[in-house]
Amino acid sequence: MAFVSLFRVLNRPVLRTVVAVRSAGRSSNRAMSAGGIPTDEEQATGLERKTLQALKKGLDPYSMLKPKEYAGTKEDPHIVPSIQNQRLVGCICEEDNSAIVWFWVHAGEAQRCPSCGAHYKLVHHDVPH
Repeated sequence: MAFVSLFRVLNRPVLRTVVAVRSAGRSSNRAMSAGGIPTDEEQATGLERKTLQALKKGLDPYSMLKPKEYAGTKEDPHIVPSIQNQRLVGCICEEDNSAIVWFWVHAGEAQRCPSCGAHYKLVHHDVPH
Protein backbone atom coordinates (compact mmCIF):
# COMPACT_ATOMS: atom_id res chain seq x y z
CA MET A 1 0.00 0.00 0.00
CA ALA A 2 2.83 2.41 0.84
CA PHE A 3 4.51 1.53 -2.44
CA VAL A 4 1.37 2.52 -4.44
CA SER A 5 1.03 5.93 -2.75
CA LEU A 6 4.80 6.59 -3.15
CA PHE A 7 4.46 5.71 -6.87
CA ARG A 8 1.55 8.19 -7.25
CA VAL A 9 3.51 10.97 -5.52
CA LEU A 10 6.57 10.44 -7.71
CA ASN A 11 4.55 10.26 -10.93
CA ARG A 12 2.55 13.50 -10.48
CA PRO A 13 5.17 15.66 -12.23
CA VAL A 14 5.30 13.14 -15.10
CA LEU A 15 1.51 13.21 -15.41
CA ARG A 16 1.50 17.03 -15.51
CA THR A 17 4.15 17.00 -18.24
CA VAL A 18 2.18 14.52 -20.36
CA VAL A 19 -1.01 16.62 -20.04
CA ALA A 20 0.90 19.81 -20.94
CA VAL A 21 2.49 18.21 -24.01
CA ARG A 22 -0.85 16.81 -25.25
CA SER A 23 -2.67 20.12 -24.84
CA ALA A 24 0.15 22.06 -26.54
CA GLY A 25 -0.29 19.99 -29.69
CA ARG A 26 -3.95 21.01 -30.05
CA SER A 27 -5.11 24.05 -31.98
CA SER A 28 -5.35 27.08 -29.73
CA ASN A 29 -7.72 29.16 -31.90
CA ARG A 30 -10.90 27.32 -30.92
CA ALA A 31 -13.55 29.47 -29.33
CA MET A 32 -13.90 27.20 -26.29
CA SER A 33 -10.18 27.49 -25.50
CA ALA A 34 -10.48 31.28 -25.84
CA GLY A 35 -12.92 31.24 -22.96
CA GLY A 36 -16.36 31.39 -24.57
CA ILE A 37 -19.01 29.55 -26.49
CA PRO A 38 -19.22 30.55 -30.16
CA THR A 39 -22.32 32.48 -31.19
CA ASP A 40 -24.73 31.30 -33.88
CA GLU A 41 -23.22 33.77 -36.32
CA GLU A 42 -19.67 32.53 -35.66
CA GLN A 43 -20.51 28.91 -36.38
CA ALA A 44 -23.12 29.38 -39.15
CA THR A 45 -22.21 28.40 -42.71
CA GLY A 46 -23.78 28.51 -46.15
CA LEU A 47 -27.35 29.74 -46.53
CA GLU A 48 -27.82 30.15 -42.78
CA ARG A 49 -24.80 32.49 -42.64
CA LYS A 50 -26.10 34.58 -45.56
CA THR A 51 -29.50 34.85 -43.90
CA LEU A 52 -28.02 35.93 -40.55
CA GLN A 53 -25.84 38.55 -42.27
CA ALA A 54 -28.85 39.93 -44.17
CA LEU A 55 -30.93 40.11 -40.98
CA LYS A 56 -28.07 41.94 -39.27
CA LYS A 57 -28.19 44.55 -42.08
CA GLY A 58 -31.95 44.95 -41.58
CA LEU A 59 -32.99 42.96 -44.67
CA ASP A 60 -35.52 40.13 -44.73
CA PRO A 61 -34.52 38.01 -47.77
CA TYR A 62 -36.90 35.11 -47.16
CA SER A 63 -39.86 37.03 -45.66
CA MET A 64 -39.35 35.42 -42.24
CA LEU A 65 -40.32 38.47 -40.19
CA LYS A 66 -43.83 39.79 -39.63
CA PRO A 67 -44.77 42.13 -42.48
CA LYS A 68 -45.23 45.83 -41.86
CA GLU A 69 -48.79 46.95 -41.15
CA TYR A 70 -50.42 49.06 -43.86
CA ALA A 71 -53.61 51.09 -43.70
CA GLY A 72 -54.97 49.66 -46.96
CA THR A 73 -55.85 53.11 -48.30
CA LYS A 74 -55.01 54.41 -51.75
CA GLU A 75 -52.11 56.41 -50.26
CA ASP A 76 -50.84 53.50 -48.09
CA PRO A 77 -51.84 50.24 -49.85
CA HIS A 78 -51.08 46.73 -48.65
CA ILE A 79 -47.85 45.61 -50.35
CA VAL A 80 -48.01 42.34 -52.29
CA PRO A 81 -44.53 41.01 -53.23
CA SER A 82 -44.32 38.99 -56.42
CA ILE A 83 -41.69 37.71 -58.85
CA GLN A 84 -44.21 37.99 -61.70
CA ASN A 85 -46.44 40.78 -63.05
CA GLN A 86 -49.58 39.50 -61.29
CA ARG A 87 -50.55 37.64 -58.16
CA LEU A 88 -53.70 36.11 -56.73
CA VAL A 89 -54.65 37.75 -53.43
CA GLY A 90 -57.14 36.62 -50.82
CA CYS A 91 -58.79 39.33 -48.72
CA ILE A 92 -60.58 38.57 -45.46
CA CYS A 93 -62.69 41.69 -45.42
CA GLU A 94 -63.86 41.47 -41.81
CA GLU A 95 -61.85 40.18 -38.87
CA ASP A 96 -64.26 37.41 -37.87
CA ASN A 97 -65.37 36.55 -41.42
CA SER A 98 -64.71 33.03 -42.70
CA ALA A 99 -65.21 33.90 -46.39
CA ILE A 100 -62.18 34.87 -48.47
CA VAL A 101 -62.56 37.18 -51.46
CA TRP A 102 -60.04 36.19 -54.14
CA PHE A 103 -58.89 38.57 -56.89
CA TRP A 104 -55.87 39.25 -59.10
CA VAL A 105 -53.50 42.13 -58.40
CA HIS A 106 -51.50 43.35 -61.41
CA ALA A 107 -48.30 45.41 -61.59
CA GLY A 108 -48.87 49.16 -61.73
CA GLU A 109 -51.22 51.22 -59.59
CA ALA A 110 -52.90 50.04 -56.40
CA GLN A 111 -56.08 48.01 -56.89
CA ARG A 112 -59.14 47.68 -54.66
CA CYS A 113 -60.72 44.63 -53.12
CA PRO A 114 -64.12 44.23 -54.84
CA SER A 115 -65.86 43.57 -51.52
CA CYS A 116 -64.40 45.88 -48.84
CA GLY A 117 -62.43 48.42 -50.88
CA ALA A 118 -59.01 47.84 -49.29
CA HIS A 119 -56.15 48.76 -51.63
CA TYR A 120 -53.36 46.38 -52.66
CA LYS A 121 -50.24 47.15 -54.70
CA LEU A 122 -47.98 44.61 -56.42
CA VAL A 123 -44.25 45.20 -55.86
CA HIS A 124 -41.56 43.26 -57.69
CA HIS A 125 -39.62 40.98 -55.33
CA ASP A 126 -36.29 39.41 -56.36
CA VAL A 127 -35.57 35.84 -55.38
CA PRO A 128 -32.65 36.02 -52.88
CA HIS A 129 -30.65 33.06 -54.14
